[in-house]
Amino acid sequence: MKDWYLLYCKRSEQERAVINLDRQGVECYYPQVTVQKIVRGKRTECSEPLFPGYMFVYFDPEEISYTTIRSTRGVASFIRQGAKPQTVQPDLIYGLMMNEDSEEHQVKLSSFPQPGESLKLTQGQFKGIEAIYQEPDGEKRSFMLINLLGKPVKVSVQNEDIVKK
Repeated sequence: MKDWYLLYCKRSEQERAVINLDRQGVECYYPQVTVQKIVRGKRTECSEPLFPGYMFVYFDPEEISYTTIRSTRGVASFIRQGAKPQTVQPDLIYGLMMNEDSEEHQVKLSSFPQPGESLKLTQGQFKGIEAIYQEPDGEKRSFMLINLLGKPVKVSVQNEDIVKK
C-alpha cells in the first residue's frame, strides 16, 4: 500500500534526488515558492524549496524497499519515528499542492524592509531593541544588526518579531 514519506536530502541535491527517484518509479514532491531576490544587482524572481533539504515521496515499501530509496543519489535519509520511517498524512501533501501557487503564499522581497532601515524588535530574546535591517535569511527569518555593549552584532530573528519604526 502506497504512503507518503518525508526524506532528508543531501545539501542542494533535491533535484538530483527527484531525477533518480523518478527513474525508480517513485513519485516525488517538494513544494516551492517564488521569491524575488537581488542577483548581481538586479531584482529577479526564482523558485526555492519551501522546506530546503526535505522532500515528500509516495511509494509502496513492498514494491520498492526503504533501503533502495535511502541509497538513491541525493537522498540522505528518511525522517523516522523510532526505527520506522514516518508516514505523512495525504491531506497535508494535497493541501500543500493546492496552496503552492496561490498568491498569498508567494514570498516577495518587497514585503521585507530595505537594507539599512531602522526597526524595533517586538518579540523574542531581543524584544524592545532597535535594529538595522541587513538582509533576509530564508523565508521566515532576517539578519538584523543590533547594538550590544556598544558593538554592532549581526543576529538572525523571526520576521514576525520586527516592526517598522
